[in-house]
Amino acid sequence: MRAESLAFLKAIVNAPSPSGYEQRAAEVYRAYTREFADKIETDVMGNVIASINPDASPRVMFAGHMDEIGFIVKYISEEGYLYFGPIGGHDPVIPVGQRVWVHTQSGAIYGVIGKKPIHLLEDDERSKAPKLHDLWVDIGAKDKADAQARVRIGDPITIAQEFQELQNGFATARGFDNKMGSFIVAEALRLLAESRPKCGVFAVATVQEEIGLRGARTSAYGVDPQIGIAVDVTHASDYPSVDKKRVGEIIPGKGPVICRGANINPRVFDLLVETAEAEGIPYQIEAAGGGTGTDANAMQISRAGMATGLVSVPLRYMHTPCELLALEDVENAARLLAGFTRRVDANTNFIP
Repeated sequence: MRAESLAFLKAIVNAPSPSGYEQRAAEVYRAYTREFADKIETDVMGNVIASINPDASPRVMFAGHMDEIGFIVKYISEEGYLYFGPIGGHDPVIPVGQRVWVHTQSGAIYGVIGKKPIHLLEDDERSKAPKLHDLWVDIGAKDKADAQARVRIGDPITIAQEFQELQNGFATARGFDNKMGSFIVAEALRLLAESRPKCGVFAVATVQEEIGLRGARTSAYGVDPQIGIAVDVTHASDYPSVDKKRVGEIIPGKGPVICRGANINPRVFDLLVETAEAEGIPYQIEAAGGGTGTDANAMQISRAGMATGLVSVPLRYMHTPCELLALEDVENAARLLAGFTRRVDANTNFIP
């Protein structure tokens, strides 16, 4: 991966952006895409839409959501502890003992998530999983007044983990799901800007996917594309306790994953596979019998419908602070999107 692209990936992954509070990631996305996009818009929802050939036909939309799961401050106790609720889906055992950033009007404040220690738990409490409402954030406040002078109800919280490269081309981060997808759609647009396609291309960093695919719904309606490809993560199945009979065989480092099923236009699927094979891009296939739980759901049924595809990157440990993937898969996913789009023109038929 070229140095400038890797720097962008690190920057957007590290930018705190829980659903509804994506402004930091949006700033990073705009700064990167302005170097090669013909046009950049940010809509009222916060979706950032970077495009090349925006007046050409047909219109192809890429969607990679830039929001991540997080927390939101709901109550400040008399002692100055911050009680919080979820933004997105959480396994309640994960936050215990984590260090966090509370994102306030004056900047980020460091804190830790606390709970009663094991020494003080009753026997029946030790066998129970913690609940989010039994946890709190400790910022070291003296009391409620001190905490309220720094933090407001509704301030978002993210876990204080950032991008780190590992061995053999792997990397870990909080929020690869799915700021990595925003990286891929922007990188595909950069590749297409180097060799202009015949169609219009809209690379959208969508918002609020984790709380209902909301940004994809509104941006798809606004762009009104004929073809759409969502980019997201999917569950790797190469680590202990994952059942391949349920998930399929998905391995990080073996290439991006092309989805096949009811949420996917069969001609889009075929063209993605044809592109991968023609350009020597390794790929894997997953099956989805119904909705995929990604932006592709909303895109497929926008307006009168669109020909929709889904390209994913295998991810270990989804919705944890240590999500892990292979950087080569990320780079190849961008190549796949660009190669697919170069094969699309006004005569390309996506009617099943």
